[in-house]
Amino acid sequence: MPAGFPLPDSTVTLSFRRLSCPASRLPLSRLLAVLSLGVAGLSAPLHASAQATQASAQEEPFEPQLGRHGKDVMWLPTPDALAERLMRMAGLGPQDIFVDLGAGDGRVSIAAARDFQAQALGVEFDPRMVAVSQRNAQEAGVAGRTRFIEGDIFKADFSQANIVFMYLLPQLNLRLRPTLMAMAPGTRIITHQFHMGRWEPDETTLIAHRPGYLWIVPANAGGRWVLNYQLGAGRGQATLDLSQTFQKLKGTAAMGELQTTLRQPRLTGERIAFGFTDPQGQLREFTGVVTADRIRGTVTGPGDATSFTARREGAAPPVGGSEPPSQEELDAAAASLGSE
Repeated sequence: MPAGFPLPDSTVTLSFRRLSCPASRLPLSRLLAVLSLGVAGLSAPLHASAQATQASAQEEPFEPQLGRHGKDVMWLPTPDALAERLMRMAGLGPQDIFVDLGAGDGRVSIAAARDFQAQALGVEFDPRMVAVSQRNAQEAGVAGRTRFIEGDIFKADFSQANIVFMYLLPQLNLRLRPTLMAMAPGTRIITHQFHMGRWEPDETTLIAHRPGYLWIVPANAGGRWVLNYQLGAGRGQATLDLSQTFQKLKGTAAMGELQTTLRQPRLTGERIAFGFTDPQGQLREFTGVVTADRIRGTVTGPGDATSFTARREGAAPPVGGSEPPSQEELDAAAASLGSE
């Protein structure tokens, strides 16, 4: 047949080696029937193969991969040496409740329980990572002191913890900052790599060029306080006006018509310290503990140390920095990733 000659619609010329007649001319309907049989014959083993592959994949245990993307961050574990250093900075011990936000494979929580005998909670969004953490804790022999839960770090209740560990992006740290600031005074926050914007850390460490940070949640010491302290055989009194942003304090002491600024006021958790020069020209230095609307402690100056108390007048004002971060601060945190 000349090249390009059109075939009739009803027939097709093909060679079938397995057919009894070579170069048979088959009606199109019969040819389609033969082809359909061939496809049907192929589909069964292909379907079986797909089922076997799927079953094999289901049977394979999940193994976390470095750099794997999660809900908000990718999984990159904190080096063991830095994690240990941060726990020591926080003073972690058997009396503490430790929480890891974004626990990954559980290694930090497991180390807290194994090496420091703390009770540890890991919060992780990926249920497969939770299962890995539970398996790892069992193998490490600390299943009784660790608990791993599937949850969103922005919704989970971890208020019972007094040490919080995070290795999150800076903008996530900022979103968590109001929650962290609302935790009990003295709670320690430790982070790998990233800070919390305007909230300056109480201590910074560096291991193999990797930074770590410690914050101590401050008490609310802001407002007006009436201060009473022993002064020789009599009593001294002053009115303190304190303003607070994060753990930073500034303020004045008023004694009658005399007003003076406070010397080196500072706040570390519940512990407060400040000083001022009294009307007699003597330096008085105060150290104490803030509990709700009371401060109790010791004052030193000429002579022996004596006790003091202070009572807050009115309601405590909000601590500066406890509000949600501004969009400007969030944008700056995201931009800082290129320089961290």
